[in-house]
Amino acid sequence: MLGSFQRQAKFPAASVPGQTPTLTEMNFRKILIAVDSEPIAARAADVGAALARALGAEVGLIHVIEFPLGYAEASGVPASELTARSKQVGHQLLADFRQRVSAQPGVLDFLEVGRPGVEIVKAAAEWPADVIVIGSHGRGGVGRTLLGSVAEHVMRRAPCPVLVVRANADARRNPE
Repeated sequence: MLGSFQRQAKFPAASVPGQTPTLTEMNFRKILIAVDSEPIAARAADVGAALARALGAEVGLIHVIEFPLGYAEASGVPASELTARSKQVGHQLLADFRQRVSAQPGVLDFLEVGRPGVEIVKAAAEWPADVIVIGSHGRGGVGRTLLGSVAEHVMRRAPCPVLVVRANADARRNPE
């Protein structure tokens, strides 16, 4: 079965000799969930929280504030004020997600400024996370080339396994 997955996967899949570990045998004690204001982040948070409950794992939520080059100057708002406003919004976003996964005791928040993929990988290494849960729109081709893929960056550079939660089929057909 894994062999067929390896042939269909866009990225290499590792095969492990012997038996596949069960969910409770996996040693995922710290789960880092990447969140933003997109609906797919809510789905990823739900999946990550369910995994954490099943494993009795600790949860960390990370949100990264990214400013395109020259955005502050073009907006007419001083960079320091733009950063402060964005941090307020980011803290509120994290608080909302903390409530969403409230069944988890002691949820940690990470609010970073920078390139999302880079900051998520950095936080996963520093915490250290045992697994990262991240949403992906499932864009391919030109969409991924133009917009980039944070999930792909994280998968390629993460210091731990990455669980990518894709948008459901209806969300991909009817984006909001």
